[in-house]
Amino acid sequence: MSTSVRLRSSGVFIMLEDQKSRPAQVIGPLGEALTPEALPPAETTRWVVRRKAQVVSAVAGGLLTIEEACARYGLSLEEFVEWQRAVHLSGLPGLRVTQTQHYRAVFERRQRY
Repeated sequence: MSTSVRLRSSGVFIMLEDQKSRPAQVIGPLGEALTPEALPPAETTRWVVRRKAQVVSAVAGGLLTIEEACARYGLSLEEFVEWQRAVHLSGLPGLRVTQTQHYRAVFERRQRY
């Protein structure tokens, strides 16, 4: 069983899969094997680029569902989708909090042309 969700504000298309078909590991953002045990701890409060990218990779690879990631880390759906969008548009540098405005401006300029 799989469900499709279309989020209108960001245009992100997400597939949620049945737990039985989950992989044991996925490739992380830096090419490492990412397992459920290798994910950031549930009580993480300091979100550096690497940790955000690991969670996005885990969801993209099917290791976690979006609902599980948001519940485990106390994230809103909007916050998680913004991480996905940043990775999609700008790669790992797009996850830097200090560069968010810069990358949004670059994206908006690209959209005009």
